[in-house]
Amino acid sequence: MVEQLSPEERATALDRLGEWDVDDARDGITRQFIFKDFSEAFAFMTRVALLAEVQDHHPEWSNVWNRVDILLTTHDAGGLSQRDIKMATAIDALLD
Repeated sequence: MVEQLSPEERATALDRLGEWDVDDARDGITRQFIFKDFSEAFAFMTRVALLAEVQDHHPEWSNVWNRVDILLTTHDAGGLSQRDIKMATAIDALLD
């Protein structure tokens, strides 16, 4: 079973994920991505979907034209876990 991050682990991880914000209501992390147009946003979502399949960890997300909003939380753990941090890091790497 996947476990939630401790307060210390959470603080350390969030320091490294500067663009991600805490969603206290969902005990997860969120980030908004803005692209040039819908095609770029959709291409990004496709790359994230492939990562999600490989990691077997799927984001909650939405897309409106050039914007993609992502929430990561681990339902099995009841909140933020190392799986979310790993996924956020991999998502960020897609932008490099």
